[in-house]
Amino acid sequence: MIVCTAPGRCGVLGNPTDMYGGSVISCSTVERARCEIHEAASLVVEADNGEAQEITSEADLEPRGDRLDLAKAVLKGLDVRPGTHAFHLKTSTEIPMQAGLAGSTALVAAVFGAAAHQIGLTLHPHATAEAIRNIEYEIMGVVCGFQDQYMAVFGGLNYLDFRGKGSHLKPAEMPYATVEPLADAAPELPILLAHTGVKHHSGTVHKSVRERWLEGDPQVRAGYDRIQHLARFGKEALLTGDWGCLADAMNENQQVQRDLGASGEVNDRLIAVARENGALAGKLAGAGHGGTILALTLDPERTARALTEAGADRILIPRPGEGLMVEFTS
Repeated sequence: MIVCTAPGRCGVLGNPTDMYGGSVISCSTVERARCEIHEAASLVVEADNGEAQEITSEADLEPRGDRLDLAKAVLKGLDVRPGTHAFHLKTSTEIPMQAGLAGSTALVAAVFGAAAHQIGLTLHPHATAEAIRNIEYEIMGVVCGFQDQYMAVFGGLNYLDFRGKGSHLKPAEMPYATVEPLADAAPELPILLAHTGVKHHSGTVHKSVRERWLEGDPQVRAGYDRIQHLARFGKEALLTGDWGCLADAMNENQQVQRDLGASGEVNDRLIAVARENGALAGKLAGAGHGGTILALTLDPERTARALTEAGADRILIPRPGEGLMVEFTS
């Protein structure tokens, strides 16, 4: 048996400029996605909701709109085929799905890591992140940047620089991202997450603003230039524990997103509740119009209680942790 896991992530600063050659600061979640592979006589994929399918032909790898599509996309990307490969693959996750925490990407990463181990494929971390992103973008058709995949693979608390990359460019045209780990040098980051309970598909959320950026909309271009600047200079505030300065940058990041229509009523309401109850800053953890907000707070119990009373579905405490890893083999 092979067991492989990968974390979700929350964008502390800079999101969503990872789609546009920008920079972000991102922290992994404690919650992880998991993939198990067991020996079997045929190729089988199974999800933790009980859905399962035996893959007997190439056609069986095509999506059918259920929880198995994600694993099948990874198998296609790795050129795993029925008749050539036989094993039972099962997925599960602790990460809230469609919550702006890159839960789908974490699952893709866990499946990729387990299946790659099964077939004897070894890639270095940067190549692994890029391969996972190509599966999501090219095979699954997800409009996405690069933060999610790099965080799923590397984990931790990182400054990520995506200069020279973009969701509109071909893979061969782009360099690897720069990953700078911050966890060992920075004090513990006083943040918490509040899931709104509203699910969304981040590719859908990003699409209209992305189209405006591609068309050269000056408001979007200027806004995203400012957000990536905040991430680059916010790194110093994070490393020195200057929470007031970091909070100002986070709040400005959120204001730009809100002005572009990328936040949403439910997110704005919970951010306001957080800031009225001890939080120095509040912003989107990922995509908006649902999903999850992130609060920088020195009074986490008060902030969490207020957010729960205001209707937050779940409170999570992100912490730097391991990225994609094979946890067990037998």
